[in-house]
Amino acid sequence: MTNSSTVHHTSECVRVSEVLARVGDKWSIQVIATLGEGPRRFSELKRGIDGVSQRMLTLTLRGLERDGLITRKVTPSIPPRVDYALTDVGKSLLEPVKALGDWAIANRTTVDAARSIYDARTDDM
Repeated sequence: MTNSSTVHHTSECVRVSEVLARVGDKWSIQVIATLGEGPRRFSELKRGIDGVSQRMLTLTLRGLERDGLITRKVTPSIPPRVDYALTDVGKSLLEPVKALGDWAIANRTTVDAARSIYDARTDDM
C-alpha cells in the first residue's frame, strides 16, 4: 500500500525532472545565456551558438517558448523578422546558469583528471 506522501513525492519528482530536462540541456543553457545579453534574431542565435544545427536550434526555441522561458515576436516584413527574448521566468534562470558555468570552469581540470584516471583503468567493473 502506498501512502499519499510517496505518491505526491514521486509526482513532484517527475515534474521537476521534466523542467530540469528542458533547462539543463546543452542548447537550452546556451540559448538562455545568449538571450541574457538581449533579444536576438534566429540567425544571430545560430551564429552565436557554436555547433548548433538549424533543426536543433528550432526545436530548442520551440521548447523554451512552450515552457514560457522565451518569447517569439514576429514582425511582418519581407522576409518576416522573428525576434526571441527571455521572459521574466527565463531571466530568473540567468543567475543559476551563470553559477553552473562558473562551477564548470572552476572544476574542469579536476573533471578532466578524474576522466583520465577512470579511462586509464584496466580492471573491469
